[in-house]
Amino acid sequence: MLRHEFQPGRLVGGFFIALTGAVYAGDAGGLWETPWFAVVPLVVGGLCGAAVAGGLARGIRRHRRREAPARESTGAPG
Repeated sequence: MLRHEFQPGRLVGGFFIALTGAVYAGDAGGLWETPWFAVVPLVVGGLCGAAVAGGLARGIRRHRRREAPARESTGAPG
């Protein structure tokens, strides 16, 4: 199986979209009453959280790529 890089922004975004779906499913099932505008903070908050998580992950990857040659060239025989 081919491995892929972990993308935390997509995980966070998907979680909040699924949470929004669960909130409306509970409303449709009659478990609770959800106002129509409740989706706005959930989706916008999820998208902002996904952007922050994605930006942090990209910054960490770029930082590790810059340091990778420095860690490998120790001068000791391998």
